[in-house]
Amino acid sequence: MIFTDNASTGSKELPWTEPLLLNISHLTRYTYEGHVKDSFNEARLQPVSDSLQQCRDFHFKINPNSPVRDYPDFYANCVHYFDVPEPHESLEVQAISSVQTLPESRGPIPVAGPDAISASPMKEQFFDFLHSSEFVSLEADVWREAVDALPSGVTDIWPDTVAIGEHIHRNYKYTPLSTNVNTRAVEVVKKKQGVCQDFAHLMLGLCRTHGIPARYVSGYFLNKNRLPGEIEASHAWLEVFIPGYGWKGYDPTHRRETDTRYVKLAVGRDYSDIRPVGGTFRGKGTRKMVVEVTVDRVV
Repeated sequence: MIFTDNASTGSKELPWTEPLLLNISHLTRYTYEGHVKDSFNEARLQPVSDSLQQCRDFHFKINPNSPVRDYPDFYANCVHYFDVPEPHESLEVQAISSVQTLPESRGPIPVAGPDAISASPMKEQFFDFLHSSEFVSLEADVWREAVDALPSGVTDIWPDTVAIGEHIHRNYKYTPLSTNVNTRAVEVVKKKQGVCQDFAHLMLGLCRTHGIPARYVSGYFLNKNRLPGEIEASHAWLEVFIPGYGWKGYDPTHRRETDTRYVKLAVGRDYSDIRPVGGTFRGKGTRKMVVEVTVDRVV
């Protein structure tokens, strides 16, 4: 899936602090070249429930109909899995959610330098998010970009995270269709353009190079400029770990911290850990995918 969204125009907004009730529909439709069978699939489409959001209602539907089971993956994301053994020419996966988002209540973000990371007793929570991953390799081009973004290194994790985001905003262009779902962070450095998935991967690489634990987040964003009936897509951003505070979200595409307009689906090292829908099947290797997402404000 290629993530697309409405990028920042350059002006910074204050975070939204009002609670919101959002209804979300996420439909993925596959059409195959001829019949396929033994289709085995996984989906990470159920919004999380935590201190910033509560999933009030969730319905998961597939066509052709088949039994659906679920389990928590390594990063505690809810995974629905199912197989369709009979021959079929198409597959529809739909998730319908109602989510209450809540304002941040943890208070001011504490000052935390690199020593706080090394001394933290919570290392098991962020160890995986300090290193290279499939889409985020910490090679020379990424390292050089990280130095350009933060020449003096880390002095205070959250302000330095924001500075890295500002660097991406100044030097990279939001360009739909300029990349694809398999684009890596090092390719984004060379292209100087991309979409939200690319900017999230790039910022992960820059943060991790500087020793800031950072994880990928998939989810949705309430677009206040969306027209009635207009189809949207998923969104992607990242969270950094701040000792004494916890995980804090930043959206490099929109150049701001996350707020009550954001709905989190899953977290991981990068996109490979949180694919919204993925699977395998027996049959010809050609299929087309269409994704339709709507995010509507109820209250």
